[in-house]
Formats: sequence, C-alpha cells, structure tokens
Amino acid sequence: MTENGEDSSLHWSREAPGKGESAVNASRSCKASLVDAKPCKEYNEALKLTAGNAEGEIIPYQPRPPSLPRLFKSSKSGSVDESVRTRRLRNSQESLSDSADIGSSTDSLREDQTVPAAGGYVLSDAPAIRNQDSNVGALSTDTSVSPVFRDRGNSLSECESRPHSQQSDPTDHQVRPNKVLLSPVQPMGPLPALEKNFMSANLGAANRIDRDCLDNAELASGDRRHRILSDSQLLENMGSDSASVNSLRSTYSVLSPIRPQDVRNRSFLEGSVLGRGALLGAEELDRHFPNRRVGIYVVTWNMQGENGMPANLDDLLLPMDSEFAQDFYIIGVQEGCPDRREWETRLQETLGPYYLVLYAASHGVLYLTVFVRRDLIWYCSEVEHATVTTRIISQIKTKGAVGVAFMFFGTSFLFITSHFTSGDAKVYERILDYNKIIEALGLPRGLPDTNPYRSTSSDVTTRFDQVFWFGDFNFRLSEERANVEAIMSHTSGGDMGLLLEHDQLSKEMKDGSVFKGFQEAPIHFLPTYKFDINCDIYDTTSKQRTPSYTDRILFRNRQADDIKVVKYTSCSSIKTSDHRPVIGVFRVKLRPGRDK
Repeated sequence: MTENGEDSSLHWSREAPGKGESAVNASRSCKASLVDAKPCKEYNEALKLTAGNAEGEIIPYQPRPPSLPRLFKSSKSGSVDESVRTRRLRNSQESLSDSADIGSSTDSLREDQTVPAAGGYVLSDAPAIRNQDSNVGALSTDTSVSPVFRDRGNSLSECESRPHSQQSDPTDHQVRPNKVLLSPVQPMGPLPALEKNFMSANLGAANRIDRDCLDNAELASGDRRHRILSDSQLLENMGSDSASVNSLRSTYSVLSPIRPQDVRNRSFLEGSVLGRGALLGAEELDRHFPNRRVGIYVVTWNMQGENGMPANLDDLLLPMDSEFAQDFYIIGVQEGCPDRREWETRLQETLGPYYLVLYAASHGVLYLTVFVRRDLIWYCSEVEHATVTTRIISQIKTKGAVGVAFMFFGTSFLFITSHFTSGDAKVYERILDYNKIIEALGLPRGLPDTNPYRSTSSDVTTRFDQVFWFGDFNFRLSEERANVEAIMSHTSGGDMGLLLEHDQLSKEMKDGSVFKGFQEAPIHFLPTYKFDINCDIYDTTSKQRTPSYTDRILFRNRQADDIKVVKYTSCSSIKTSDHRPVIGVFRVKLRPGRDK
C-alpha cells in the first residue's frame, strides 16, 4: 500500500460517532480492493469525483443501537484494524458520558461535511479529524484494550451501514434485533460532601446514613453526645454496607464524653457518706445498686494439678442456668496446675473483656483470684492479702490458706481459700488447721475496721463485714462406703439429709469447734470426692475411699440476712480431677462508705 493510501485508512478509521460506521465500511471496501490488487491511490481519486449526491444534501448524524460483537476478517493492514478498534472503544465511552461534557467534540463532528460516495463510502474533512484525535493518539496505538470494549460501541447496525452490494453477500446475512439506546445517567440530587479522610472507595456509601435508621433523628437533633451507639444495632441498620458502618464507627463512640467542669466538681478526692459527689457515698451506691446488693460468684476446686486443665471453663464460670453474670468472681484452687499464670489467663479468656483481675494471690499450689466487673473497679479499695501454712515444715506449701481483703463502697470483704489435712480419721488435725489460720492470717493491715467493737484479735473473720471461706476442708462421711452408696441410691429430689447425718464438718460446726459464726447453704448435690478421672464413678482403686463432701463454701456476716444464697451446687461436667468443683452464688448487702 502506498503512503497516501495508508493515511487514508487511518483517516477513515478515526471517524467520530455518526460517521464512523461509514468509515468502517469504507475501510472494509478498501481492504476488498486491496485483495483485488486495485491501487488504493486510484481508489481515492474515484472517491473525490463522486463526493456528492444528486441533491447535494448533508447526511446528519443518526444514532443507532449498538450491534452485537462481530469478529473482523483478517487484513493485511494491522494499523487499520487497531484504529477501528480504538475508535470503537472511544465511541462506547463517549456514548455513556453526559452530553454536556462532550458537546464540543459532538458539535465539531456535526459540522463535518459527509457525502456518500459511489461505493457507499464517506468522505470527511481529514485535517479536522486529525486535530481532534491528536489528544488520543496514545489510545490509537494501544493494543492492550480489553476485547469486551474493542468489539462494542457501533452507533449503526452492521446491516444498515454496509453498502447494498455487500448486503447481498450470503456470508454476511445475520439478522440482529434492535436494542433501545439508554439515555445518559443524570444525578437525582446534589451529591454529599466528602470528608478528607475516608476509609473506602465506596464514597457514596461512606457518607450516608440510612433513613430507616432509628438513631438518625436523634443524631441529627444534636443529642448524640450522650447517646451510646451499639455496634450490633449499627450492623442491623446498615446491613451489608460496611463503608457506612466504618464511617459511623470513626465518628461515634460508646463512651460518653466528660466535661472538664464535671471532673472539677466531682474530683472524688474527698467526701462523706451522705455528701453529694462522694465516690463511695449513698448517692453513688444507689445509682449502681438500687437494692444495695452485689452479686458474688464463688468457686472452689481441688484441681489435682498434674492432670491438667479442662478444655473449656464455661460450665464452671458461666453456667447456662444463670440468667445474669455476677459482679464479682472469686476462684479458689487447691493443688493447682504448675503454671499459675496459664490458669489465670484461662480464667480471663472465659470471662472476657467485661471483667478484669482485681487481685491474684498464691501460697504454693493454693491459688486465689478475684475478678470484678470493669465498671466497678473505681469503688474497690486497695487489696491486701496474707498466707498461712499449716504444715510442720513451712517450706512445704501444699496445706494452708490464702486470704484476700478489700473494701467495696463501705463494706469490707474477706475471702479465704484453704486446704486442710487429709485422712478419714484426722478430724482433730483439721480443727488445729482452722485455729491456726484464724489466728495467724494477718489481715487487715491498712484497711479500716468498720466495726471494731465486734472484732477480736484472735479471730481474723471477726474483723470484716462479709467473710467467705471455701476450699478442700477434707472432712469426710463417718460411715462405711457400702452404707453411703446405699443411702445415695435411695436419695430423691436432692434430699441429702441422711448423708449429712454422717458428715464430720456439720457435726463439728454444731459443737462450735470450727467455723464459729459461719453458715452453709443447704446441700442438694452428691458428694464431690472421690471420683475416677474423666468419669462419674467413685474411687475404684485399692483404697476404696468413701464418697464425701470435702469441698465446701461457708459464709459469715455481721448483720443478719446480709448474705442471701442464690445457688449452691457442684459442677459435674468438669471431670479432669478426682474432685468436682463446688459453686456458690450470693447476693450481699452493701453500705455506703466515706472517701479516703
């Protein structure tokens, strides 16, 4: 092909919308003429002679529905095919654009004088088109355009744009249905203002709040400072619009803002029992506990530590038969696992972020951990602890006690977990253990004694308002195993009265030998000692130990009815030890305190 002929092919392939179809037809006829060995230069001269029709009228731009994709026939001129494909891509993009944005290019195309030639070709003003396409010269040579866009965008159907001589070609007889041309998309209203910092490419959704959101009206009214938005509620209202959720999460918080003036007026550094603004006063107490009772969850368990921990502690701390979780969780362990930190970590993982460790103490393999609700930490005093060993050799810390004491509002608490001497007949030794603990446990140190007139120096349990003592006391049933099993087989409805008639601890408490002033809730569960590991069968070893209530929870209060028992039971699903854990849930009376 000559140089002039090559330029003409590029000139026809760059025709704008409306006249581009005729240019494509001209390019195809030119290809056919090339096959017939007709010089392209002579062919251009023929076009110039027949540039006008009989009436001399200009064919206006007539939009047509786009035709279905059609494969191009192989051509010897690769530049012509690439130009046609590039022109189609540009036309398809311009047809989806707003007419106001491409008005200049459309007007310039409409001013072009297009006259049908003899062979159905169109002759246009080549310099004007070259100037128009100079800005997209890079696109005309790009060969990496997606084939989906390369084969779309014809403004005229193939059947209408082809010359009449080619329409009779049997290879090109393809009937294509007409399609409705979609109008350009116009915005329905003003677009929302975009923030400078946004987290998603979905800009429209990132600045939108659904109108059916219940919090929308309240947020718009300016009351959003004291409104706590729940993440779950946001997710329900927003559905799958993650960008909207991210936008709101970056704007609002579940924490209510605090004014500096509020902090100045309520510094909590000083106050009285009845004074306004006192952190531990009656007003604050009634705001958190209208009935002035706090929930306490107590667990005691001999872990037999070498056997490891259970895979799940939910049944131990969060049983499904409880409607609500409690405010304090007190866990006492005897013969704990070798790694105390691992045990405390497992407890924290079970209770989750709602609770935190108020204090953790240990004495050998005796562990005592106190968890408190996160929002109640400010009403707890400094925590004190003390330990006592009951072994003759003090370096052996398998038997003894751990005590933890603190103030909550104006009420003092003491929690003790202990492990007494084992053996069926060693009742006297266990009494000695008890007496040594109440005398040697050095608490309180700095905490105030809320009622010194009722305290004695020889008994630590008299120096606190509310006392909980729990652990493996090792008191047994003074009866043969066969008789105990016979009684257990005839018990019904949780009535363990016949078994408790043989209980050593119940007898000693009635006599006043141990745990003076303490109480125990009624027992309606089977003995918690001694089981075979990972089963519900009592001891099958050669010792054949008698089932007994060795694991107990006792309580003492200065004022009658200050402690109410909600639950007292064992956790039968934990079977990794020869003991079953014992659980106690209590509602404890609180009194306002004085800020110090």
